[in-house]
Amino acid sequence: MIDAALDPAIYQALAEARGWRIRRVVDTHIHADHLSRSRLLAAATGALLYLPAQERARYPFTALRDGDTLAVGAARLSILRTPGHTAESSCLLLEDRVLFTGDTLFPTAVGRPDLEATAEEAAARSAALYRSLTRILALPPTTLVLAGHTTPPVAFDRQPIGASLAMIRPHVPGLEQPVGAFVADLLGRLPPPPPNHQRLVACNEAGEFAEPEDTALEAGGNRCAVG
Repeated sequence: MIDAALDPAIYQALAEARGWRIRRVVDTHIHADHLSRSRLLAAATGALLYLPAQERARYPFTALRDGDTLAVGAARLSILRTPGHTAESSCLLLEDRVLFTGDTLFPTAVGRPDLEATAEEAAARSAALYRSLTRILALPPTTLVLAGHTTPPVAFDRQPIGASLAMIRPHVPGLEQPVGAFVADLLGRLPPPPPNHQRLVACNEAGEFAEPEDTALEAGGNRCAVG
């Protein structure tokens, strides 16, 4: 399970209905727009909990580094460190065909680099994002991107929300420019930050939150993207 955001019972029911067992739970980064349920899901299922290597999370986890792999049955997930949205942001590449991008790359947007950052840190993260996106877009154009969520509302029609890199590339302007121009353009288009993002980050770094006070903070759309 990657980036668990719902009640653990939902994932458990989905797995049980298909005869699956949840063995590994992964967060792609420390989230700022919703509460992570990954720690709860791992505890409920006995699964191993993984996060990208960093010193923000204050609870036990197995650290993932660039180039690491995770076995999922006969398949393999390869870890790509893709800083930018956050310093620790990482993507997971399934058998060189499907890329789980978290909040680094969306079908029509990229991850914002400024949350919990000074102006200087936001500029540095933007430059890192430039390099990460260049790395991602060097993958085969047929690679299917499955992001953590999307900016516009979507229908509950059981259809996967994703797009190929070939379809996404026109929505990522500026990579043909020098990195400085990309940084200036990106920082000039930042939307308002997610409401309550500081409290959400604090909960996710601690791995704890209170019901119902903290869960009420999640209301609202995806503001972790720059389209």
